Amino acid sequence: MNRKCTLLFAVLASALAASASAAEGGDAQAGHSKASMCQGCHGIDGYRMAFPEVYHVPRLGGQHSAYIVKALQAYKAGSRNNATMRAIAASLSEKDMADLAAYYSATTTATASSK
Repeated sequence: MNRKCTLLFAVLASALAASASAAEGGDAQAGHSKASMCQGCHGIDGYRMAFPEVYHVPRLGGQHSAYIVKALQAYKAGSRNNATMRAIAASLSEKDMADLAAYYSATTTATASSK
């Protein structure tokens, strides 16, 4: 049992390290040029999708790059459920995901107090 737990931990740690290194290897400038497809939803304060259900669309600026990569990977794999995001993520390579993550993690989200 203890050996199985150790093996499971090693596999999970390896997967986490791989996704973190993919996010860290991103090019923010390349991500900026790829972000136009994201801005239509994620660039609008308070935006909500109405199909297939009402969903508050989060702002991406300032999010941790590893989180963005993991989220995009989950949409692409189908373990996160949103038809629009799944279709978009399916078109992205690992490099695209890392570039977008680098761009968004380097930007900040404007808040009412910062305007």
